[in-house]
Amino acid sequence: MHEPTIWQALVLGTLQGLTEFLPVSSSAHLSLTPWVMGWPPAGLGFDVSLHVGTLIALVWYFRAEWARVARGSVTLLTQRRAVDADSRMALFIGIATVPAGIAGLLLEDLAETAFRAPIVTAIALIVMGALLWVVDAKLPLARSREQMTWRDALLVGLAQCLALVPGVSRSGSTITAGRALGFDRSSAAVFSFLMSLPIILAAAIFKVPDALRESGISAPLLVGVAAAAVSSWLAIAVLLRFVRSRSYAVFAVYRFALGAVILGLIATRGGW
Repeated sequence: MHEPTIWQALVLGTLQGLTEFLPVSSSAHLSLTPWVMGWPPAGLGFDVSLHVGTLIALVWYFRAEWARVARGSVTLLTQRRAVDADSRMALFIGIATVPAGIAGLLLEDLAETAFRAPIVTAIALIVMGALLWVVDAKLPLARSREQMTWRDALLVGLAQCLALVPGVSRSGSTITAGRALGFDRSSAAVFSFLMSLPIILAAAIFKVPDALRESGISAPLLVGVAAAAVSSWLAIAVLLRFVRSRSYAVFAVYRFALGAVILGLIATRGGW
């Protein structure tokens, strides 16, 4: 695969960070930007490497939460059951991670090929946007994260599997599932962010070495990772503040618009 220039890496890293935690699909933006701009594709290895920046921002922003989850994990291992809020959250993150891990192993080849077709991305953006809008508008804001059960965690984890298709959005699918289960907007977003860490970490562990073997630790890669870290932190902070008083409708509208633009480009340029 082609190694991007420093400018291309900066653009792709910034897009990765901004869209990883907003429910608008980072994979869609990363797969479509080279296609729209006429750049050679950087490849899935480079895209996954950008997740190192996302990972840094996620750990730093929720460092207090992660300290509690770590204590809860120790309690879970020693007591062999969840006995407090911290151990329950550690258990729920584990439960939510399993479906996406299995799906990633089984569907990796499709995720790198057929799923990345522009037409698939455009349809996924629009369909998932409609689901997000309807669920967020119609379902009550009745539950907080403290009221989560293992069944809730499993259902949100199953929704995360859909994110293998660019355009669906990992945060979009999990936030939509959380809202469908009646969780308030902030609780749905925070659990979505927390449960993303194991999957992002696993992807980095398995894919980043491949990217490094291809091109080494290059200036474009470092620029992309740094841009992803800064923009990820900003995206988390902005979204959590935004949904305290507003709905997710604006993100659904953005998904509709982006999907329509992609369909228009496909109609004029081809490249299904």
